[in-house]
Amino acid sequence: MGRGVLLMEGACHGASLGRGRYQLRAWSCWGAVLANHISVLEQCLPVFAQFPSPHTDSSRARSPAHSMASLSVDDSSKSKTTLPSFQNPEFNVTRQHEDFIWLHDALIETEEYAGIIIPPAPAKPDFEGPREKMQKLGEGEGSMTKDEFSKMKQELEAEYLAVFKKTVSVHEIFLQRLSSHPVLSKDHNLHIFLEYDQDLTVRRKNTKEMFGGFLKSMVKTADEVLSSGTKEVDEFFEQEKMFLVNYYNRIKDSTAKADKMTRSHKNVADDYIHISAALTSLSEEENTAVRKYLLKLAELFEKLRKIEARVSSDEDLKLSELLRYYVLNIEAAKDLLYRRTKSLVDYENSNKALDKARLKSKEVKQAELHQQACCQKFEKLSESAKQELTGFKRRRVSAFRKNLVEMTELEIKHAKSNMALLQSCIDLFKNS
Repeated sequence: MGRGVLLMEGACHGASLGRGRYQLRAWSCWGAVLANHISVLEQCLPVFAQFPSPHTDSSRARSPAHSMASLSVDDSSKSKTTLPSFQNPEFNVTRQHEDFIWLHDALIETEEYAGIIIPPAPAKPDFEGPREKMQKLGEGEGSMTKDEFSKMKQELEAEYLAVFKKTVSVHEIFLQRLSSHPVLSKDHNLHIFLEYDQDLTVRRKNTKEMFGGFLKSMVKTADEVLSSGTKEVDEFFEQEKMFLVNYYNRIKDSTAKADKMTRSHKNVADDYIHISAALTSLSEEENTAVRKYLLKLAELFEKLRKIEARVSSDEDLKLSELLRYYVLNIEAAKDLLYRRTKSLVDYENSNKALDKARLKSKEVKQAELHQQACCQKFEKLSESAKQELTGFKRRRVSAFRKNLVEMTELEIKHAKSNMALLQSCIDLFKNS
């Protein structure tokens, strides 16, 4: 792509007819590259389609009450559900981001949910990035043409809108995950969150509470180090632990690379604005047939700019956001394994305490009751955790299948649009 740009720039400075023909071959080569790109993408679709479909996996069947779960959130926080446990099928409440964090923290702190993968809390909306860019754009307005400034402003407005849409989406997904879960959908706090028609007046954590959370994370890290020497009694969980640790590192790296790719597409789209404006300005100095070519080329880059911006947006939504979401989900799954390991350590310690009590013939009954309670808690947590991790795998495969198919179809669509634009340029240059 860069080669075509350089050749066309060279042709703008009084190129000969021979140079013009060479230039057409360059555009043809660009089209050939896109055709090959489309072919590769089309080969990917059947592969992605072979992923297990959630609709054909009988192991996912749940009770009718849960299979009917459906919840959506729009800009006005309007929610709908077919779950019979709610008082009304439709409700409209106003909630802030802090309310979602409160709900997530309440679920995490509920002891009976220790064997459940708690869906990660939605990330805080980040509107500062687009705002800062808009401010810098305003400061640099004098160094741009009016057309450049207008198009750059449109790009930033589109970026701001994309952030807003992603913000709504992640908060919606969080509620959908909770509402479709057989246990979490019955949570009292969730029902308050969705049905209470007044403000929740959830306050932000103060410094002391935030410091307490920091200490908890430190204790958790220390516990993980201490329990790392604990021998796993179930091969299933040993394999899951190894998988999640390795997968977490790989998906974090993939997320960083995907973000870099989408930024590159965005930068190319921004560069197209400047080259289009430059070619338009150059055409004003021409009074030959080249003027028509330059204007057509400026128009081409403007149209390519819009496509490139959509490519960046689609890749961010379908790939980067998916990877970012599963980074958080993997962390939630690792937290589940941590809670189970902690329960295993408590169970083993209760066995040791019972042996000591029997040896000393002192407080044996109390030690037995404690040992039984620890055993029951560990077994219940392990059973729930196994179901959760199995379901988590199915959801992950289904989500990747859906997003990869959709992203590939969009890539093919955009590549075909690029080819059509390039072909129209070639036809114009050949027939002029």
